[in-house]
Amino acid sequence: MRQGPLAGRYAAVAAMVMLALIPYLALSAALGPLTSIIGKQLHMSMQTLSLSSGLANAAYAVGTVLAVQFAQHLPQRRMLLGYAALLVIGSILAAAAQDPGMYIAGRVIQGLCTSLLLIAAVPPLAIGYPANKLRDTAVIMNMCIFGAVALGPFIGGLQAQSDAWRPLFWIVAGISVGALLLAVLTFEDAPAANPDSPPDLPAIALAGIGCVAAFFGASQLTTHRFLDPVVIVPLLGGLAAIVILVVYQYRAKRPLLTIRTMLTSSMPVAGIAVALFAAAASVSATVLTAAVLAGRYSPLHIGVLYLPEVAGAVITAVVLGLVITKRAMHYLPLAGMVFLAAGILVFAIKVPSSQAATLVGSGLTGIGLGATVAPALFVAGFSLPSANLQRVFAIVELFRAVAAFMVAPIFVYFAATVGSSALVGTRIALWIGFGLAVAGALVGVALYALGGARPQTPDLERFLAGEHPAWDSPPLLAKVRRRMATTRVATESAD
Repeated sequence: MRQGPLAGRYAAVAAMVMLALIPYLALSAALGPLTSIIGKQLHMSMQTLSLSSGLANAAYAVGTVLAVQFAQHLPQRRMLLGYAALLVIGSILAAAAQDPGMYIAGRVIQGLCTSLLLIAAVPPLAIGYPANKLRDTAVIMNMCIFGAVALGPFIGGLQAQSDAWRPLFWIVAGISVGALLLAVLTFEDAPAANPDSPPDLPAIALAGIGCVAAFFGASQLTTHRFLDPVVIVPLLGGLAAIVILVVYQYRAKRPLLTIRTMLTSSMPVAGIAVALFAAAASVSATVLTAAVLAGRYSPLHIGVLYLPEVAGAVITAVVLGLVITKRAMHYLPLAGMVFLAAGILVFAIKVPSSQAATLVGSGLTGIGLGATVAPALFVAGFSLPSANLQRVFAIVELFRAVAAFMVAPIFVYFAATVGSSALVGTRIALWIGFGLAVAGALVGVALYALGGARPQTPDLERFLAGEHPAWDSPPLLAKVRRRMATTRVATESAD
């Protein structure tokens, strides 16, 4: 089989994954202070800029499903080269954009290719090497996704300070070129995962229509009311399509996604629930609080105030690497929800918060985010055989993208329109975010308790062998079902 000179070398493959994932995620988080500069130079309204972000995020969400479908029928590593090359093209288009169409096309390609690369590259990195490398993979994934997002506000503020945006976009393009070069150097030809499986075109269509419609509707909140047809119709229609996708995949005989296996088992459902609540709650902690500080401080000053989020992401990435082989892995998402709730509470006490409170709040939310989504993803992934890891990642990232990226404009609209002022609306939204964080923690604990699930030490050798999960997850609500069955038997006996 054809191989590159660095094929099989963990450090090189890990570097390729980092260079592939960081650009889009960091850039998306950095756009806030740059939107007015981009809009002025490219003659784009705030509504058009919002639409560009919405479509790019929709492409990211759809890419999670496409990646699984492509992996079933096409040589996976060759496709990885194609994804990386397309990411370079999209990054260059965005950086060199001369008009709104060129900019939007580049951003959409960036979003699509980032999720394609995530689903195609991360699972092989996790299960293609000995168990002792899984610690490093967990740290890398946490830093790629949440460290990059946490660093975004500072990068955006630093770039905005020079009243320019293209240098940052060209840096992103350069990083994308580095990812492509490493994809070539680490190339190791691999066949399609299951070429005999039927193409699941309905699943792709539902994911595409649902995500594009829902994100389009949410993006229109920049200039429209929530109940305007251009907002509410595509928003609710898109969410309905995503729900239909889940039901369809649950009932399908040969599903593209492992929905039925995941949604009938206690630990995967708990992991997904925690990830969704954390993603939705975190929006209020960062987007809204930064917006109310924009009138008081420069973009760079605000970016510095949110740097503790990066420290929080680093800390939790290290902690995840330490506990991923231990029973304590189950408790990390719960601890993360507690930290996230505490961070939002600090922000909600006074709006706008002081500089000291912002530093504390951003540090707590950074720890909260880093300790919830990625650990919850591994909790779900370890509950199924490793052969399903790619599909598990796809499901969790699809749901997380919808929860995080689509909720953001809704929260911003809510803060601007509810209450007597934007500050009052922001505080109300923060309390809602706090409630979501608390609810996520309670739901996760309840699902474990009602299913009779117990924290277990993962058997990673068995997991990496591909035929068994790392631990045993009881059926969803198994404890409740047993009690109901016992009660029913006792009633029938009495009769």
